[in-house]
Amino acid sequence: MSKIHRFCSNDFTVRMAAIDATDLVAEVQLLQKMMPVATMGVGKAMVGALLLASQLKEKQKIGLLFRGNGSLKSIYVEADYEGHVRAYTPNPDYEPPDYKKPSLLKDALGYETLTVARHTPFQKQPFQGTVELVTGEIGDDIAHYLHQSHQIRSVVSLGIYLDEYGKVKKAGGTIIEIMPGVDEKVVGLIQKNADDFQPSVSKILMAGGGPSDLVLPYMTGIDFTELDHDVHAKYYCPCTEDRVSAALEVLGVADLQDMIDKKEEPEITCQMCGKPYVFSADKILEIHERVYKNSLN
Repeated sequence: MSKIHRFCSNDFTVRMAAIDATDLVAEVQLLQKMMPVATMGVGKAMVGALLLASQLKEKQKIGLLFRGNGSLKSIYVEADYEGHVRAYTPNPDYEPPDYKKPSLLKDALGYETLTVARHTPFQKQPFQGTVELVTGEIGDDIAHYLHQSHQIRSVVSLGIYLDEYGKVKKAGGTIIEIMPGVDEKVVGLIQKNADDFQPSVSKILMAGGGPSDLVLPYMTGIDFTELDHDVHAKYYCPCTEDRVSAALEVLGVADLQDMIDKKEEPEITCQMCGKPYVFSADKILEIHERVYKNSLN
């Protein structure tokens, strides 16, 4: 499983998180039958969401919706403090005309908005903020959101490495968040480290490095400590037959009656996890009767 590692500078002014999410992203690629470009986009969004969620409190979760004007259209991902994550793009089988373009993912997603929602238990409405996608690079746009909405300067470095067959070879990322009141010399040193080392998540992981190795290039010359954080990321979807049944109720009496007349037994697949739900003719009849009775009230 993919353990989420958290770190903090010894003066508590810089906090960090990092993860090697290779197995997790590979699982999602297989689960949702994603082609390479969708895998890169969804994979990076998942890693970014997990890193953000690691800084939340227990039972809190975060949702990120990237909307673009490209062929992928959108990417949605949600993650919680406990390491649960799920993600979706409406066009997982998109294939670009040219795989060699360096701006492959940027072109596929396009430029519109990033909406981030933070959910807290017992809170009726989540805290929500929306910013424009300014770079088309998922990590940079998450960093832009943190600066615009929370006045937090950060580095969000994400990487997905695919083999010659388009399968996930390595995936992971790190986030460096600079807290208010930090000595500006520390900020300058982090920036200098980034410029000098130009860390690449994919290259570090491919070379056998781990999560702490993703953080170290940015924090060279700054004392930091790994925190006790025993959380492992896992793909989790809370879909159930009852939830899918509730979605069928939205069709209304007429459409459900049409299914009954045609003796249809629809199979509905959860977009988030790929789990199929088959509804028998008797089950459709039961849903029809429930919807009909509710319409009389």
